[in-house]
Amino acid sequence: VSTQSTWDLTRAARASLREDFLSADAGLTGVNFAIAQTGGVVVCTNEGNADMGASLPKLHIASMGMEKIIPRLEDLSVFTRLLARSATGQAITSYTSHFHQPIEGGEMHIIIVDNKRAEFLANEKYRQALNCIRCGACMNTCPVYRRSGGHSYEYVIPGPIGSTLSAFRDPAKHSSLPFACTLCGSCTNVCPAKIDLDSQLYNHRQDLAEAGYVPKSKMLSMQMMTFLFKHPKLLDFSGYMARKIVPKLPKSLLYSKYNVWGKTRDLPEFPEHSFKELYTKMKKEENDN
Repeated sequence: VSTQSTWDLTRAARASLREDFLSADAGLTGVNFAIAQTGGVVVCTNEGNADMGASLPKLHIASMGMEKIIPRLEDLSVFTRLLARSATGQAITSYTSHFHQPIEGGEMHIIIVDNKRAEFLANEKYRQALNCIRCGACMNTCPVYRRSGGHSYEYVIPGPIGSTLSAFRDPAKHSSLPFACTLCGSCTNVCPAKIDLDSQLYNHRQDLAEAGYVPKSKMLSMQMMTFLFKHPKLLDFSGYMARKIVPKLPKSLLYSKYNVWGKTRDLPEFPEHSFKELYTKMKKEENDN
């Protein structure tokens, strides 16, 4: 389909996928919340595909992490409001479906996954990450995620919450993710579950360094930056020289094999003056007036 119309794209997807839903032997859904009091599971979507996947095939398999369990039915309304409003600003998702038993003549299986969640729960520094309701608010506000995109994280869950989960689950593979963070704290500010995401990412950095998962080249560069930040005059001079020299360097030198970031992205334009210079000039003009 060669079109940008959401209406046409939706109809094309529906025409292609509808037969798959009708002929499927089994439907696999996730679970947003599971209610201990009733034994039911709740799936929240805006598309309705989960409802079709759970209702049309004879076999419904609902897979969930053990942290999705909430105590009582009366607690559910709090979580559904938090989820929709923090994710998209809606009062509630278009479909909030409750499943308590299989369709007539069918089967329903609920799979409760641990996958290191018990270890998370036992760790005081990181256990709050299990409070996540997957609303995506931390991703929407994260300056790194908004500029790099989800695929750059190379983990099933991107953004700040993905960085802390991945670093705990497989620190050797995902040791770089806690460093893809400005520690601005915006994620912690907007998190409806009040997860201390910026603190967790900072703690991960310390733990990864102690465990030897941080490359020596990165450790050296951070030591050099520490020295630079401790000497403001040297930092100002370095910034001045960079603004003057870097824009004049040939691209073959700027985008060499050592510039990994430059493989898919251009460097931003260098400003003529630093923020410090502009701020000093502004304050001087205010005082003069």
